[in-house]
Amino acid sequence: MSGDSTFAGRRIAGLYFSGQEIRDLLVAWLALGVAFTLFFVGGSGGISRILAAGVLPPLFVALATAGVAFLLHEVAHKVVAVHYDQVAEFRADNSMLFLAVMSSLLGFIFAAPGAVHHRGRLTPREHGHIALAGPVVNLGLMVAFVPLFALGGIVGSEIVTILGARGVAINAFLAAFNLVPYGPLDGKTVLNWSKPVWAAVFVPSVLLAFGLVFVVGLGFGGPF
Repeated sequence: MSGDSTFAGRRIAGLYFSGQEIRDLLVAWLALGVAFTLFFVGGSGGISRILAAGVLPPLFVALATAGVAFLLHEVAHKVVAVHYDQVAEFRADNSMLFLAVMSSLLGFIFAAPGAVHHRGRLTPREHGHIALAGPVVNLGLMVAFVPLFALGGIVGSEIVTILGARGVAINAFLAAFNLVPYGPLDGKTVLNWSKPVWAAVFVPSVLLAFGLVFVVGLGFGGPF
């Protein structure tokens, strides 16, 4: 039975998403939400904190931060690919989704949930633009979450502060991770197109991610 039998294809903001693509995006969105929830509580040892918080609030935060970061990252790839007259669809990689959840239980995370596959003739520059679109969107989202983080402190809302902090941290992490020039990650394609462009985006992304996530610990702590 095909994915289209469960989810009907839809046209959203001028882009067509097949039934299978919608299903794969939803599955990956949920899996990454669970994985990042576990990651920020320190893995399996922090599950009691999630249960104490009632499960739904931690999952909501993860879907609104990691989930949105992932969805818009993949949609950005699709938008640019379609701009270059490609047939483009996201496909989840179930084995990598499993790895993301399992690694988060151990206190670290490897997030490569799938990819936007496209077909048609492209120049190296066009390939580079498609690959770069996802990390650039994550950097933009990182900036967009900063006011939310500040607002949480101003109004004294812990949930708003966590949303803002994790939105900033997750998007910084995803931008840096996806720009690593290895295997199927975006960085390899960008590097093959332009070393200066890759370095100009990768270096600040890594510095931001390392500083915010691993030095400052942004997004960690709180009730979950």
